[in-house]
Amino acid sequence: MRIKRAGLLLFTLCVAPALVFGQDAIAAGATDKSKPVSPTTTLSFPSTATTLTQDQIKELIQKVADNDDKNDKVQHDYTYIEREVEHKLDGKGNTKSTETKTYEVLEIYGEQVEKLIEKDDKPLSPKDAAKEDEKIQKIIDKRKNETDKQREKRLKEEEKDREESRKWVHEISDAYNFALVGTEPVGGRQAWVISAEPRPGFVPHLKYANYLPKFHGRVWIDKTDIELSKMDVECLDTVSWGLFVARLHKGTRFALEQTRVNDEVWLPQSLSFKLDARVALLKGFKMEDEQTFRDYKKFRTDAKVTGIGEVPPEK
Repeated sequence: MRIKRAGLLLFTLCVAPALVFGQDAIAAGATDKSKPVSPTTTLSFPSTATTLTQDQIKELIQKVADNDDKNDKVQHDYTYIEREVEHKLDGKGNTKSTETKTYEVLEIYGEQVEKLIEKDDKPLSPKDAAKEDEKIQKIIDKRKNETDKQREKRLKEEEKDREESRKWVHEISDAYNFALVGTEPVGGRQAWVISAEPRPGFVPHLKYANYLPKFHGRVWIDKTDIELSKMDVECLDTVSWGLFVARLHKGTRFALEQTRVNDEVWLPQSLSFKLDARVALLKGFKMEDEQTFRDYKKFRTDAKVTGIGEVPPEK
């Protein structure tokens, strides 16, 4: 499941299904923990503030969203390794089975693509490895032959997605009452801890925004870089969506941690969720999923698609 930059949009049900049904791990090299990364760090209040008003917290969230948009762009310069451990649970919460998959996530003509490299922490057989190489080669060939018109259409769709994300930031700001809980260290760095509880009387304006009051959580915001460093979200009530009625039950949880990479960007370090769900009339299922992200490498400087040659950067 390659990373889908979501930032605070992980609060929304639009992102939760992507994480669950088909959606980083310290970076290589040491970093100076006192040096700010993000250019968007100016706030109207000092980082030493011990109390914040609702307007100040909303300002903080907007800054985080702006920086996350920048992270999204820089992330496309990186390849990385993703390891996913999926535990299927029985009705009592006991583990029935465990499956582990490890991927190399590549950047191919502006698109993140997964290449499976291990199953249950063992290298693929030569036959399966060849299939993965063939899959990657097909993607390269498709993008290499992309016309100017096709590329223009794709880029417009990507910009439309970014614009929708910006709208969601405002919707989230209206949907919750925020409170500064305090400060805590995350990865050796001080972070504000912000709680978000559903605001009574919230009127949604975007599709699926009516689900927001069914979630609550906390976010940890790095005080130096104004970046999302940690997040914990919980489902408060049963949520249903889709033509075939998929459901998330009360108690479903999502947790995200991010880390600073190469003094220039914040990227996921770990993502986990504990799921209790039902799809249509099928039997309900429970699972725990843990994803870790590591070995971030600058694609244009120190990484290449092994076995099938280098892929040129997007123009």
